[in-house]
Amino acid sequence: MSVNPIESNNYQIWYARFNTPLITTDCGTLCAPHNPNQKPFCCDICYAVPFAYHPEWDYLKKNTDLWHIWRGDECTDNPEDPRILSTAISGSTTLLACLGPDLCQRQFRSLSCRQFPFFPYITSKHIFIGLAYNWDFEDTCWMISHLGQLSDNFRVEFVNFYDNFFLSQPQELHHYGKRSAQMRAEFISQKRSITILHRDGGYYLLRPIKERLRVVTPDRLPRFGYYREME
Repeated sequence: MSVNPIESNNYQIWYARFNTPLITTDCGTLCAPHNPNQKPFCCDICYAVPFAYHPEWDYLKKNTDLWHIWRGDECTDNPEDPRILSTAISGSTTLLACLGPDLCQRQFRSLSCRQFPFFPYITSKHIFIGLAYNWDFEDTCWMISHLGQLSDNFRVEFVNFYDNFFLSQPQELHHYGKRSAQMRAEFISQKRSITILHRDGGYYLLRPIKERLRVVTPDRLPRFGYYREME
């Protein structure tokens, strides 16, 4: 059954359909020891600011006290001006902050939390081919250095959500197309290939200049930052 994500009262359904964890254990416990704040990096407002689509925010504020509009002063050691970061996100979204990982209400995690550290990769021909990761978190996110452990069910739920989402919100296909183009430009400058978790399964390295795909096994993918050493 198709469900229109633009309607706020449908987010309970979408959350139920996009609820599979990245891995069978809590990967936040695997990165938190490396964070001076002793929190998972993705749940630490000093490192990552989540967002919600406007109808999603309408749903959340009616059903939970977990979230508030991001003010920029939640990270007391490094306050930021929300107006600056807001220019970098989709106009369909609102930046949020939560009560923190110790008080997380997992049934009310935003879609940005559920998909982290991934985003839908859109080719220059406007085709959604699979998952890429937010490269800003290469050195901190445990999952990015252990992509072979990602749940297949998570990948399926991710793809199903965005297939439907882009049908009802075509401007978001454009937004993620721009994000993907930014990644191509960055990786071209670094002379690197982009790791793609293909929508049909499997792992690929994409050459960002001509977007050619090459099959790769997960054990051949790079590790970063704290996770360079093999466990």
